[in-house]
Amino acid sequence: MTDEAADPRVDAAAELAGPADPAGPVALGVVRTPTGHAGVDAHLVRLADADHLEADGHVEVYEDVHRGLREALTALDAPPVPGPYENRS
Repeated sequence: MTDEAADPRVDAAAELAGPADPAGPVALGVVRTPTGHAGVDAHLVRLADADHLEADGHVEVYEDVHRGLREALTALDAPPVPGPYENRS
């Protein structure tokens, strides 16, 4: 019988398997620069929620942020709503 510690195949298999106790999700540290638009900045801050999730949880956060940013862009194209005294005859 051979000693497993001396067997290079065992060492290679352990390297391929990775660490025995993974640390879990790690934040990427992406810098989010404020835009000056409160609504857009709130959605960019929401992206930080993905830092603490496994990869399969990112989709929900990304879709939520994408939806919010699209709504903010759509609002830019909307005609202004007249104020209460702007419809005088």
